[in-house]
Amino acid sequence: MVVVTEEKQAAPVAVTTFAVLAALSVSHLLNDTIQSLIAAVYPVLKESYALTYTQIGLITLAFQLTASLLQPLVGLYTDRRPLPFSLTVGMSVTLGGLLLLSVADTFPAILLSAALVGVGSAVFHPEASRVARLASGGRHGFAQSLFQVGGNAGSALGPLLAAFVVVPWGQGSLAWFAVAAVAAMVILFRVGRWYRAHLADRRAKKAPAALPPVSTKQAAFAIGVLLCLIFSKYFYMASLSSYYTLYLIDSFGVGVADAQLRLFVFLGAVAAGTFLGGPVGDRIGFKAVIWGSILGVLPFTLALPYANLFWTTVLTVPIGLILASAFSAIMVYAQELLPSRVGMVAGLFFGFAFGMGGVGAAVLGWLADQTSIGYVYKVCSFLPLIGLLTALLPNLHSRAR
Repeated sequence: MVVVTEEKQAAPVAVTTFAVLAALSVSHLLNDTIQSLIAAVYPVLKESYALTYTQIGLITLAFQLTASLLQPLVGLYTDRRPLPFSLTVGMSVTLGGLLLLSVADTFPAILLSAALVGVGSAVFHPEASRVARLASGGRHGFAQSLFQVGGNAGSALGPLLAAFVVVPWGQGSLAWFAVAAVAAMVILFRVGRWYRAHLADRRAKKAPAALPPVSTKQAAFAIGVLLCLIFSKYFYMASLSSYYTLYLIDSFGVGVADAQLRLFVFLGAVAAGTFLGGPVGDRIGFKAVIWGSILGVLPFTLALPYANLFWTTVLTVPIGLILASAFSAIMVYAQELLPSRVGMVAGLFFGFAFGMGGVGAAVLGWLADQTSIGYVYKVCSFLPLIGLLTALLPNLHSRAR
């Protein structure tokens, strides 16, 4: 009877932990679906308001910059003072930005709505990443990948929803997606209750702080290398997430809906790659995954600018699959370097990724205006070479598993 009782007591813990991870993944899907609608609606906004590529880049910059500047600060603050219900508050700000975007009829109003969505993102990502690690049961790579794949799935859904909802029904139809934001707020409120109880339990047990695997100087150097890798990844990703549909329309004459569907194919591959990176890293080490994901994509990026429409679509699949596997591995590797600063690390890397995506979109938009969108893809094809810096990272294989 004692064994049966213990099994009954143990089962809810496992179920509760997975339920939290699933809830975070679903809320990440809803959050990033809303965020991806900003980029997915670019063709509509460009046509409606006669926007230039530079202005489109500035919209992305407004969203990414607010997120990138605030995320490390949010993570640093919540490392010291966790805020279990901040996730719900952040989603309410995202809801406000979405509703404003649905009615914005001037360029400044569009910029403001994008910035508000960025603020919501800045609150969501560091804390959600921390909760995913707490609920991981030691499988940090799996937990980060499950959390991240929800976001990438949401990013993939954005263009699909834009093709079938926003394009035919117009900018005002963005307000319909407020349902997704409200659903995410409900889910995150329940996650906040679990998080609050978990924090109380940890305080009662007085769990000792985890020790870093390397010196502070080595950790700082490794963090710098990882940020360089994030730069190469997200600068290249900006060329596809912000301008791929416009590239297809300009280079091959496809329609807006067709271009959105092809973007969905790429973003679907990104979602699959994101999920694979973490579990594989749990088994073989995160540095090995970083090596393969950054350099393995190079042959495909070099070929993309010279491919026809069919092969362009095909090539984006391995590009998304391979390149996306890096982020979960980089995130967990960085958190292993600084185990007592999980929130700050999450905020720093999410923020830097968002910032590089925003700066990349603005710079590449300007470059496209000065040259051509095709030239942008030729320049960006060499960015994965920065992945050679992975050789400078310390080997944490045995500690990360």
